[in-house]
Amino acid sequence: MSRTNFDTLLEAGCHFGHLKRKWNPSMAPYIFMERNGIHIIDLHKTVAKVDEAADALKQIAKSGKKVLFVATKKQAKQVVAEKAASVNMPYVIERWPGGMLTNFPTIRKAVKKMATIDKLTNDGTYSNLSKREVLQISRQRAKLEKNLGSIADLTRLPSALFVIDVLKENIAVREANRLGIPVFAIVDTNSDPSNVDFVIPANDDATKSVEVILDACCGAIAEGLEERKAEKVDMEAAGENAFYFCRQLQIGALPQSIKSIGKRAFAYCPGLTEVRLPSGIAVVPQEAFRATNAKTIVLPEGVERIESGAFESCKATAITLPGTVKYIGKQALYSVLLRDVRFNCLSPVMEEQVLYNSNRLVVQCYLGTTPYQYAKANQIKVELKQDLPEV
Repeated sequence: MSRTNFDTLLEAGCHFGHLKRKWNPSMAPYIFMERNGIHIIDLHKTVAKVDEAADALKQIAKSGKKVLFVATKKQAKQVVAEKAASVNMPYVIERWPGGMLTNFPTIRKAVKKMATIDKLTNDGTYSNLSKREVLQISRQRAKLEKNLGSIADLTRLPSALFVIDVLKENIAVREANRLGIPVFAIVDTNSDPSNVDFVIPANDDATKSVEVILDACCGAIAEGLEERKAEKVDMEAAGENAFYFCRQLQIGALPQSIKSIGKRAFAYCPGLTEVRLPSGIAVVPQEAFRATNAKTIVLPEGVERIESGAFESCKATAITLPGTVKYIGKQALYSVLLRDVRFNCLSPVMEEQVLYNSNRLVVQCYLGTTPYQYAKANQIKVELKQDLPEV
């Protein structure tokens, strides 16, 4: 479903372009007609372009990156400030500081100076200064706040630029192009869209027009932020009994932000078919995959410890242990029903009964790895690989 529609854009006056004599020929594909010497923008194309830009902005916000809004013209200042602040994004509505992107470290120094003034004011350092000196510092602080206050939280280069009127903000667009930062822009008929990655053809001189388009785009950003919150599970969320006996769970895929899982995290999951653990996991805790039905479990590189009973009674078809595993606990693969265990690790420390009561297994391991010494089970075939993994 579209984030906006033809009637809404028409009512807001998004279709009004500039005088015919001021047009830029590059905007011809987005012009519907000319009436009374004024170009009329094709709003059907505007609707499609708004949806395209909104989807891209949503993905940027979902990935946790920042979008810098730029609008220094009077008609759009207040609207942009409100909309950008509502989604916690930085914005520039006063004069664009030259080199803000290409000379970003210098801009950050000015922002840090503003923070330093605040700190020294609060701790009473300036109380011993004369009134004249305090007044000068206050004026300097006010000037910095006016120009850079809205980007105080921007600690690194933004991942995208959203510009109102690329003709007026041409310096910002050129800086973004030079650094390879994608540019989203509301482009009127008098502007050149060639330097813009996501063109939104619309009237950039009317406050209502800008507001309608920003509503759709900021709404998409808000959705992306909400989805990020939903997916950003903290360590405790994937902790003990996180998905214990979850019948509906089919694919156990955790986001890369997860750094640990708790006991019985995926235990007794009858519908589980596949498990994908993030690369940051270092320990597979006790009974993490007890009696799970996942067909394939591939542990990522980086796992160093497999605690006792981690795969007890597991019904998976195959389990692959990465080369980074240094310790395998007692009965880690106790009574497993799978057919294939691959030890890609070289000589890990293993407790007794690692493969206890596990039948019909084919254990593949490198020379120097001796899991079969602790198997104590029948019908286990051990294949020794001659080539060692690269270390």
